[in-house]
Amino acid sequence: FSADRAVREYTEQHYLPRAAAYRERAVDKGAAGRNIVDWRESMEKEWPAMRVGEMKVETNGAQHLFEVEVYLSDADPNAARVELYADGVSGGDPVRLEMERSSQLTGASGGYAYRALAPATRPATDYTARLIPYHTGVAVPLEAAHILWQG
Repeated sequence: FSADRAVREYTEQHYLPRAAAYRERAVDKGAAGRNIVDWRESMEKEWPAMRVGEMKVETNGAQHLFEVEVYLSDADPNAARVELYADGVSGGDPVRLEMERSSQLTGASGGYAYRALAPATRPATDYTARLIPYHTGVAVPLEAAHILWQG
C-alpha cells in the first residue's frame, strides 16, 4: 500500500460520491434537500406509532413464503421498506430480502400486508421482519437511524 493509493481510493469511494450527493441536493435552491428534511421530520413524528405485527410462514418445497402485517400510522407507505433479515452464516454476509407490499389490511388505517419468498435452505426461524426508513438518496442508517424489528 502507498499513501497515494489510499488517498485515491478514499477520494473515489467517499469524497466524490458525497460531493455528487450534495450537488444533487443543492439543485433548484435545495429543493431535494428540503424534501429530505420534510421526510425525516415526518418519519420522526410517525415512527413511534409504527409497528410490525404478526408474521405467517408457509413452506412449499424449496421456498418459504413469508407474510407480515405492518402498521405505518399516517406515514406514506413509500417512506419505509419492510425486509426479511437473517444473520450471516459462517462469517458470511447477512441476508436482506425486501418484502413487497401485497395488500392493505381491512379495517386498519395505515396497515398493510407484505410478502417475500426466501429459499428453504435455511430454517424459517432464521428470518425476522424489520421496518427501515426509505427515501431516494438518503443513506440509511447514517441519515435515518431507525430500525423497527418484529417482536
